[in-house]
Amino acid sequence: MTKLDNTLTMLKDLTDANAISGHEKAARDVMEKYITPYADEVYTDNLGSLIAKKSGNETGPKIMVAGHLDEVGFMVTRIDKDGFLFFQTIGGWWNQVMLAQRVTIMTQSGELTGVIGSKPPHILSPEARKKPVDIKEMFIDIGASSKEEAEEFGVRPGDSVVPYFEFTQMNNEKMLLAKAWDNRIGCAIAIDVLKQLENEAHPNRVYGVGTIQEEVGLRGAKTSAHLIEPDIAFGVDVGIAGDTPGVSDKDADSKLGDGPQIVLYDASMISHKGVRNLVVQTADENEIPYQYATMAGGGTDSGAIHLTANGVPALSITIATRYIHSHAAMLHRDDFENAVKLIVEVIKKLDAETVANIRLA
Repeated sequence: MTKLDNTLTMLKDLTDANAISGHEKAARDVMEKYITPYADEVYTDNLGSLIAKKSGNETGPKIMVAGHLDEVGFMVTRIDKDGFLFFQTIGGWWNQVMLAQRVTIMTQSGELTGVIGSKPPHILSPEARKKPVDIKEMFIDIGASSKEEAEEFGVRPGDSVVPYFEFTQMNNEKMLLAKAWDNRIGCAIAIDVLKQLENEAHPNRVYGVGTIQEEVGLRGAKTSAHLIEPDIAFGVDVGIAGDTPGVSDKDADSKLGDGPQIVLYDASMISHKGVRNLVVQTADENEIPYQYATMAGGGTDSGAIHLTANGVPALSITIATRYIHSHAAMLHRDDFENAVKLIVEVIKKLDAETVANIRLA
């Protein structure tokens, strides 16, 4: 891997941070470090979502750009007499991506390495080999010989368990492999939007937000949007890539490198037509590539934000990503950079008159 430039260093720092839903401090600290130089004010809501405000016009519309800080993971629920840890999933997991994977347990005494245990195939019947293991039957091995020893290591019920994976730049240097792209890439977009606006005139107040607990119910989006009261909002997140073997274009047709996804519909919202039309027009004018996407299941922070107070015109702009909700996912750097460019160009257009017209679309 070549030496990381400033952007890649930021992405590495964000994705390497261990921060599942409900325990987002490590990721919040990284985001705060990188966004503070470009913000006029940085603060949090009462649940811990990070809000960075940058004013172009103090009386202009409020524009919210929200990525979520949390990643999927697990929580320790009990320790058995032999020192094995049992757990609750935090966020959506598919059992076939879990066995024999390394994890990090976040104890009060520090980080502890573990592995999700698995049986060797030698002792499995042909029928058992074909049957997925129930998540309730899975356990984490930390090398303890007893419950007492596990407790001596610092483990307690309620401790966070985080997938382990190191940020990796592939041989194709545009392709980036890491844990927690869902959704540290959204946090990175929020950071770089404020960075790109540093020397740009914009007729509004922009809020770059890192929300908490998105993976368990869009919770931080609700509280942070209630505090900000935005006029227009963009949820920035990962989306489904359809460019791997076995994925039909009927399921997902987006490709890495073909531009950010403009989400038309997901299970949490129908995108606002006025916002969507402005974004598409802006992309076309600036020759920024984009893709359309729909998701029958799942949602983004936009789903909670657009229901705030009297309603907020909102749109999700996402990055096509392979292998989300697993230990490692892959995306394309160009899609990240084009998403930032697109949102910046749209923000520069969002004056009071334009926002008023959007509401009538």
